[in-house]
Amino acid sequence: MFALISSEKTQLPPGAVVRLPASWQEYQQLCEQRGDGSIPRIKYRDGEVLLMSPLPVHGRDANLVADVVKALLDHDGREYDAFTPVTMTLPEESGIEPDYCFYIDNWQAVLGKKRIDWRQDLPPDLVIEIDVTSYSDVQDYLPYRVPEVWLFKKQQLLIYQLQGTDYQLQTQSRYFPEFDLHSAIAQCVQIAYQRNTSAAIRYLKQQLSNS
Repeated sequence: MFALISSEKTQLPPGAVVRLPASWQEYQQLCEQRGDGSIPRIKYRDGEVLLMSPLPVHGRDANLVADVVKALLDHDGREYDAFTPVTMTLPEESGIEPDYCFYIDNWQAVLGKKRIDWRQDLPPDLVIEIDVTSYSDVQDYLPYRVPEVWLFKKQQLLIYQLQGTDYQLQTQSRYFPEFDLHSAIAQCVQIAYQRNTSAAIRYLKQQLSNS
């Protein structure tokens, strides 16, 4: 299967990443052409578009890590909102599609909203990005001032927090400061790949209830 990108159709083989010079208007046309689907993923920055057709492992890992976050929040009785898929845009500047985003401290900021104005509304508190094909870049979230970005790459969790004008790698999440996320996610990944995601999340919930 070959990559095909035209004004009528966009088609990429699984795992492919394509980088092309493009204007904001051309980025919008690609998004409109895709319609309500989520493939290919499309990103705009600095006068170029990046297109990516995710592998199955991409979606599986995204759901697993997001389910871990939900299990932790539910265990603590914390309210939140979560979105996937979602497109974040700043006209003429940026277009990005996180794998998952969570409103935790600021969940009330999106209460009842069907649309979010990324120029005025608060950004998600936490964004999850799965990087299988070197498509993801935490710096993409700088224009939106997302407080924390998790990058799951090569089966490892990398936690980045916004520090001034840049993202810095951290050992702990500000949203789960007392919890060993790295060990928990590593264990869940192992169980998920040996059996399935539901078994991994059941294991995590059991560990939480026994702690």
